[in-house]
Amino acid sequence: MSQESSDAGRALMPRESLRLIQQNNSQSRFLLLDVRSPREHEEGHIEGSANLDFHSPDFMQELDRLEREKIYLVYCLVGVRSRKTLAAMKSLGFKEVYEIQGGIRAWHLEGLPVVRDKV
Repeated sequence: MSQESSDAGRALMPRESLRLIQQNNSQSRFLLLDVRSPREHEEGHIEGSANLDFHSPDFMQELDRLEREKIYLVYCLVGVRSRKTLAAMKSLGFKEVYEIQGGIRAWHLEGLPVVRDKV
């Protein structure tokens, strides 16, 4: 896997991210985390993702409530918010965190599936 490593976690290309999801999605210790706004999430997200708004005033408290031992794959639109989230998660002691390099935009450009909430 071509991974970009840093103290903030590891960035995976969209297809590598899809493999990680397929390998772990049925596991209770895996969480796919969309850190975009609720509106962005409704407009299209990766199936099975939980939404935690990066710009919410309670964002850090919500992150702090998550289990440290789970595997997390984080994404946003293009990678800015997810990169900052990875750094925050590492500082909070999370063990295994990844981000989708290029965010959902790169995911979409690869032709990978997204779902939309029915309003």
